[in-house]
Amino acid sequence: MTDIPGITLVCFGLVGTLVADEGVIELAFAEAIATQGVVTGTSAFARSMAQVHRARGQSPADVLGGLFPDNTARAQAAQLAFERSLAGAVGRTALKPIPQAQEILTWLADAGCRVAILTNLPRRELTAMLRAVGWRDVVNVALTADDVPRGCPFPDLALAAMLRVGVDDVREVAMVHGTGAGIECGRRAGVSVAAGVLTGPHAAARLRAAGATHVLRSVAELPAALAADSVGSLVPPQVPLERRSSEEARP
Repeated sequence: MTDIPGITLVCFGLVGTLVADEGVIELAFAEAIATQGVVTGTSAFARSMAQVHRARGQSPADVLGGLFPDNTARAQAAQLAFERSLAGAVGRTALKPIPQAQEILTWLADAGCRVAILTNLPRRELTAMLRAVGWRDVVNVALTADDVPRGCPFPDLALAAMLRVGVDDVREVAMVHGTGAGIECGRRAGVSVAAGVLTGPHAAARLRAAGATHVLRSVAELPAALAADSVGSLVPPQVPLERRSSEEARP
């Protein structure tokens, strides 16, 4: 049992959900396709980047496979370039957590609710980000698209998180994500709460079309969304959101 009746696991996206989207992912895609001759200033580049934006939330392999559907070698070469570019960008970028993300994660952990982070980032970048923001102590499991047979929008990541932490009923799971693919992953898995956040790359209409049960301005609105959810009172109104400074939070 937790202090949040009905929910025992909350799955979050990372970039655009808990960490500010500084454009590093789309920049890495731009640099990756440039190695294959699709360069800035061309109509092919504009079409490709529009496709990248629509596909945000899917694994890089799936995105690049969609850009080069008839040439596996080009897609694989672009993926290697993507990973090199992303690693460099992450190393140069100071991570900025979404306001109150730390407080939300700590509140969930203190309430006895398990926390999962689901991302399409390579494992190395995921580990580096979690270490940089100091969230490893409040995250029970962190999974990448490489950990499952299929990335978002398929349900594999959400179901794998359930298995890792021992949740038996998918109705006890909430998904919080900033992409249509992430929301669709949760809905296909059968989660009871699929909250889209507008700090990610996709607009409210896209999140709703993917099946979002809630659209939030940011993760900071999650407690109120759970409290007001139509399936029941998931968060007792008398439970305050503990606002801790980064110094007071767990290391």
